[in-house]
Amino acid sequence: MQMTSWMQAELFILRLSRSSGVLGLAGTAFASEIFSRNLQLDAKHMKNQSIRLVRPLLDLWKEDMYKICQWGRQDWVEDPTNRSQLFVRNRIRTSIGNLESGSFKSELQAVISECRRTRSFVDKVCTDLIHQTVTVTDKGYAILDLERLNPSGVKDICLSKYLFAVLQFISQRQRPIRGNTSKLLLNYIRAIPCRTSLTAAGCYLSPAPGSKGTKIIVSCSVDCPLPSKTELLNISFNETPSDDLGQIIADAKSFSDHVAPTSLFEVQFLDVASESVLSKARELNLLSESTYTTIGLLQRDETKRFLTKTEEKSVELEHGTNIAASSDKVHLCLGQNLYFMNRFLIRWNLSDHQCNEADCRNCPVSTATSMEVRHMVEPDWLYLAELSKCSTSNHSISSSQKALRSLKLIPAAARKSLPVLVNHCGLLLCIPAIGFSYCSCLEASAVFLPRIPLGGGHSSFL
Repeated sequence: MQMTSWMQAELFILRLSRSSGVLGLAGTAFASEIFSRNLQLDAKHMKNQSIRLVRPLLDLWKEDMYKICQWGRQDWVEDPTNRSQLFVRNRIRTSIGNLESGSFKSELQAVISECRRTRSFVDKVCTDLIHQTVTVTDKGYAILDLERLNPSGVKDICLSKYLFAVLQFISQRQRPIRGNTSKLLLNYIRAIPCRTSLTAAGCYLSPAPGSKGTKIIVSCSVDCPLPSKTELLNISFNETPSDDLGQIIADAKSFSDHVAPTSLFEVQFLDVASESVLSKARELNLLSESTYTTIGLLQRDETKRFLTKTEEKSVELEHGTNIAASSDKVHLCLGQNLYFMNRFLIRWNLSDHQCNEADCRNCPVSTATSMEVRHMVEPDWLYLAELSKCSTSNHSISSSQKALRSLKLIPAAARKSLPVLVNHCGLLLCIPAIGFSYCSCLEASAVFLPRIPLGGGHSSFL
């Protein structure tokens, strides 16, 4: 099913009744990227390939689609479920369909277009800020330069989108940041120099060591509820996309940047709260009094239905029983690929090197057929410290000494999100991200390879 202006209008009313902000009221993008659940790796650049989704009919109304089908002598099918008033979209569709005024559609479309212009401006500002102020490390954390960012000089809506993009990338959780959490993050990021830490949206934010509060470390919070998925994958390595496709994408981005507003004065809804969008549109003469009243009535009716439904769900939850499901341990067999928390691609194998142990049967590595994967904990650090002090000389001791030197360069908060491999007895065998291995016969890798890229991929609203 292709998105049309009709569906954009429905989505606008729906989100307006849910108190969505201007970015949500912009509706669906003309072009966007989606990322497969199963990794499709670009073998050359080692990144997850995406599917480009284009919606060329967003400017057309339902009546236009009927005319196109009639002109082309093409049959179409009406979905019978579209008549059911149980679904909110259908109720909105029926209400809009009963309005015979042609001005209603054009005026509503004008408001949506202004929201889309605002969205394009915010996206452009956010992208520029990311390029200028964010450094991503191969250990899975990011560093924000507050002096370059100058948070006090950035509009709330742009700064919120920027923070959401960074935190979503590091945590790989797709839930939007709203309400008190968004306000908390804005207040935190604007307190320069930064002297405190904060856990929000699956991430742990803390001052970068030695930066005197001018830089912030953003790392994945392993103690946050609702962790990202961990799964065994059959990974396919694909050839790099053709230059033609890359050029098309580059041209599309260039066009979006060219037509997007470049000045604050060109964007009308930048400082407008959700509840004030219609009033601002009326003030700008985008809406007539009759259209303003009609949209307000549609919004009010659906808001009442939504609040009533929410209250009913709350009552059900109060009488229900909350059961916390404990996550099973993750085991990785020899030669398998594990996608850990949607962030690290992990693999281990045995090499042809001679085992350190005089009797290979006593080596916990050479006899292992699977290993448990978990996050690094404080006892792992203590174990490496004790191991490095041993007077004898073997691979595990020298490897632990090198690992400790590497760990000292990684902020304490970021260490907790590093994946480690242990045997069935809990013995630490490997920390692949920093090169520690218990035995020279163990070959392991942990590549920081987030499923969704920083910024969420390309999208165009103009």
